[in-house]
Amino acid sequence: MAENHTEPTVVALSGDIDLLTAPAVTAALDALTSDPHPDVVLDLRPVRFIDCTGLGILCRARNRAEARHGRLRLLSQSDAFLRLLRATGLRNSFEVQTEPVLCGTAA
Repeated sequence: MAENHTEPTVVALSGDIDLLTAPAVTAALDALTSDPHPDVVLDLRPVRFIDCTGLGILCRARNRAEARHGRLRLLSQSDAFLRLLRATGLRNSFEVQTEPVLCGTAA
């Protein structure tokens, strides 16, 4: 397989990721993970709230990216979000980074 030297697609999500916003967020992430070898960084720093529906959406996006031999990374500096991932057993299911430079992005 040839190496992919393209920059990741960086998308900032903001506000709430919950039952109300699920259809729009799911559609956007489905589009981002529809091509072969997607490389997506979701910047969650502007997110105020995420519930179990939001976690399900992130899992779906991760699964779609991996099924297409791609990558999904989360960018978050929120201790509450990291605790939520640990409490739900999802911490090791995601690549979580706290600094944009580690994602190959500029702040």
